[in-house]
Amino acid sequence: MEKAVSWTKKRGGESVRVCMEGYEQPKAFLNKRTQEEVMPDISFIAPGGSKHYTEIALKNDQPQKLVTKWKLLSLMASMKHGKLHLLAPKGHKMFTQNLVRKYNINAFIYSL
Repeated sequence: MEKAVSWTKKRGGESVRVCMEGYEQPKAFLNKRTQEEVMPDISFIAPGGSKHYTEIALKNDQPQKLVTKWKLLSLMASMKHGKLHLLAPKGHKMFTQNLVRKYNINAFIYSL
C-alpha cells in the first residue's frame, strides 16, 4: 500500500485519502442493491480539481465483485472528470487487463 501512496503523491495528488491507518479514509459508496459499502483504496484530487480513484488490483476468486467495484469507481471518477487507476503488482497485471477488457471498464492499468 505504501508504494501505491507514493505513486499517487508523485502524480501531484492533493487531498490524498487512503484506506490505511494514519490517513483520512476515502469516501465510501453504498450499493443500494446489496447494501454493501464500496470504498476505493486511495482517492485524490488532481491539479485542476478532477477526482481520481486508485485501486490495487489483485487476483481474486470473486472477479465479479472486483468488476462491480471498478465499474462504480470508474463511473464516479468520470462524473468528476477524473480517472480510475488500477495498480497491478507483478503477477496480477494480466488478470487485471483481462477483466478490464472483458467488461469494458474505463481504467488505466499500471505496473506496481
